Amino acid sequence: MKAIPVVLSGAVLVLGLILSSSVSFGKPEYTKKEKKGCVTCHVGMGKKELNGVGKCYGEKKDLASCAK
Repeated sequence: MKAIPVVLSGAVLVLGLILSSSVSFGKPEYTKKEKKGCVTCHVGMGKKELNGVGKCYGEKKDLASCAK
């Protein structure tokens, strides 16, 4: 019975890591270049709509010049 909280805590931790890791991936070429995830430029994960940073990046192709 003492193992249940430990196993449950471990399962929650692993699930959290799996779910949060998917948020950190953007388009491969942009991710490699800028080392940032999709939500840096998009309004949400899986959304095509760009936020201000994404629109700026589309024009300048340089994330450093597009301060958040």
